[in-house]
Amino acid sequence: MSLLRLDFGELYARHLCRHSQFGINVIHLAALFGVWFGVYGIVYALVRVEWVPAVLAAGYLILVALNAPVRICAATAVFLAVFVAAVLYLPELPIWVYAVMIPVFYELQSLSHKVFTAGADMTEFDQKYPKGFVLFVILLIYEVPLVLNYLLFDRKNWAL
Repeated sequence: MSLLRLDFGELYARHLCRHSQFGINVIHLAALFGVWFGVYGIVYALVRVEWVPAVLAAGYLILVALNAPVRICAATAVFLAVFVAAVLYLPELPIWVYAVMIPVFYELQSLSHKVFTAGADMTEFDQKYPKGFVLFVILLIYEVPLVLNYLLFDRKNWAL
């Protein structure tokens, strides 16, 4: 397992083991938006430089582009453009609100697994992607692209 070289298709197949339902993917995308909004909101509130969120998003997109297909990179770029515009142009919130958003939206993402419980055997993937710091970072980088792939390009796997 490597942070720089991975098989996006295989990672997506792993994603479908726990995220095969439409609702959980929608909730995860919204929750990820909220977590990131909190983080970027704090950064922007501290530096007050408009190009900083855009540079952070561009750096993130470069990481995604190392292993994701072009159409996923394009979808992620659109998501990031909307996201950065939201950070920059929505009314600024007190910094403590951004800090509270991070655990609240993370918890929303976690709780969605109690509502959407469909799952498949992950034994094969657990061996190749053992839980730990590297998997955490891989999912931190690729969860948005994985969810976008499901919602935008994999309608045949949509399940309620």
